[in-house]
Amino acid sequence: MFKGGLDKLLKIGFIGAGTMASTLAIGLRDKEYPIVAVSSRSQTSAKNLAQLIDGCHSVSNNQHVADTAEFIFIATPDDVIASIVSQIQWHSGHSVVHCSGVDSVNILEPARKSGARVGVFHPLQTFAGFGQAVKNIPGTTFALEAEEPLLGTLKALATSLGGRWIELKAGDKVIYHVAAVIACNYLVTLVKLATDLWQTFAIPPEQATQALLPLIRGTINNVDTIGIPDCLTGPIARGDSGTIKKHLGALQKVAPEVVSTYRELGLKSLPIALKKGGIDKKQMSQLEAVLRPII
Repeated sequence: MFKGGLDKLLKIGFIGAGTMASTLAIGLRDKEYPIVAVSSRSQTSAKNLAQLIDGCHSVSNNQHVADTAEFIFIATPDDVIASIVSQIQWHSGHSVVHCSGVDSVNILEPARKSGARVGVFHPLQTFAGFGQAVKNIPGTTFALEAEEPLLGTLKALATSLGGRWIELKAGDKVIYHVAAVIACNYLVTLVKLATDLWQTFAIPPEQATQALLPLIRGTINNVDTIGIPDCLTGPIARGDSGTIKKHLGALQKVAPEVVSTYRELGLKSLPIALKKGGIDKKQMSQLEAVLRPII
């Protein structure tokens, strides 16, 4: 059953029918894995997902998923996973996998104590909308935590979905998730800060976003093809302290609430610029003096 992958006769169920669950279910459906049952706090969401998959049924509660399926994904909000697991009767024929980025396999202990195999299968991807998420999955890295033979199964599932995988220990999960939040969620925040600044010269957010997107895509392409630190550009990379002073002065006038963020990001960029070779240690000290807030 666990040699090289998940037996495609093994019945799969989903607890949760949100964007992540739907994306994974459709991806597995497309690889001919049998998705047989789905439950959700929203019965409408469960029905909508089940309708997309031949042979899949929306069921009224989570226990029904466990009673129907052998391999169960728990793809719910993180805060309710432990409660869900504790309320279900598991047995040794189950494999129970949650999809949280921050929680370890330890929150599945009630299932493990009942004899089930337990693991973590977290796609390092953003799930803002279903259609785009399905397109984004190929190439995604999946963070895995499990013991063999389930670990080998999860590796095979990640590969089947067109992805890569990394193994994490329980103690790695929180920092792994912090990194994901910085790279994904806070990128959105940075773009919002930038588009807000364009409104000071009367460019609306939608137009500002469209103007900045090619720059953002170009930067991401440079991270991919040139790599860090060589892809860093701009006044920090050039050692242009005069421009930094002008930036800080202008921000203090029109958006003082952004000054501390600008300073901190600049300071964090200095070691990258030094490693790139665009500045020397003397220039780094000069820039640091400009960026450090006056106390």
